[in-house]
Amino acid sequence: MSLALYVDLFSGAAGDMLLGALLDLGLELEDLRADLALLPLRGWAVSAEKVISHGIRGTQVTVRDELQEQPARTLPGVRELYAASRLPEPVKATALRVFERLARAEAGVHGIGIDQVHFHELGAVDTLVDVTGFVAGLARLGVQQVFCSEVPLGGGTVQTAHGLLPVPAPATLALLTEAGAPTRPHPARTEILTPTAAALLAELAEFRFPAMTLRRAGYGVGRKELPWANVTRAWLGELTGPGKPVEGAAPEDTVVLIETNLDNSSGEALGFALERLLAAGALDVWFTPIQMKKNRPGVTLSLLVQASRSSELAELVLRETPTLGVRLSPPLGRLTAERRSREVATRWGPVRVKEKWLDGELAGLAPEYEDCARLAREHGVGWELVRQEALRVAQG
Repeated sequence: MSLALYVDLFSGAAGDMLLGALLDLGLELEDLRADLALLPLRGWAVSAEKVISHGIRGTQVTVRDELQEQPARTLPGVRELYAASRLPEPVKATALRVFERLARAEAGVHGIGIDQVHFHELGAVDTLVDVTGFVAGLARLGVQQVFCSEVPLGGGTVQTAHGLLPVPAPATLALLTEAGAPTRPHPARTEILTPTAAALLAELAEFRFPAMTLRRAGYGVGRKELPWANVTRAWLGELTGPGKPVEGAAPEDTVVLIETNLDNSSGEALGFALERLLAAGALDVWFTPIQMKKNRPGVTLSLLVQASRSSELAELVLRETPTLGVRLSPPLGRLTAERRSREVATRWGPVRVKEKWLDGELAGLAPEYEDCARLAREHGVGWELVRQEALRVAQG
């Protein structure tokens, strides 16, 4: 059984709304407090209550900073905080990756180094509680995979430590861009997706709607008064992948193959197009050498995309290449193995390892390239050496 969480962003999300949704699903408040107590962090208090927003009953979380003056933390400070904590290693490593995403986004927006970023409100006690609590809460509930809906984006402006900024906030937009998250317009003229929520979802979630057998639904209620229910809805259930058919259900995954032949693009232009297509959400992109008319060498650009996004990605091919047209295959059913991810500890640091499962049995292991590459750079060792140790540890 693979337990999954689907986050339905009906009205956006904030860190406390995501945490509230987990509590509404059954996470015990005392368990949450016990996990947070493992952080060397003083001056916080967290409570939760049932409230109603436009007829929908859910859980609203309140995080109080009882010291009033918390330090303005940088990423190195957050790293030290987690290193000194007694949280389980996978929880620490995942929560830290969320903050690293936040730091990358802020650094890119402000044009400074990642370790120079002062998180301001993002490093305040409530964000540390939201991020740590959500990651630890997923572990408590036994969630193995997280999925998310399209992301609604409001408009207007938001007041921050940097002054008045447009909505979505620049850091939020950078986080969504890095994750290649699908978005949709929303009538709200206020911020409905915070950088904290964007970082959590960008790091943890796949932006698609999975086939699943539902067990429970929970609602995290926000504090803003809106003309509609200001809630984040979370669905908890078991994935129904290969070998677990649900009678009458649609295929779990439907894709479209998009192709075009090119004989007038440079290598640089093709490389840039590939980068843009992957960032926009293509599942895979590749080039095949071909011979075209008038004996010209050329390439076929091919990409696999979710069927629901085929028109959007086909238009992007037209925009990013000189082609005058693209070919779209009929929707194709895609049989996929169950995928899980876990973290292992190597002598140089943590590495995420992807697991391939078939019929309830482990069928393959693959250490994450980026994790191995980062540790290889940081410690001056070979990438293959890091990968081999991660594989050895994962194999037990």
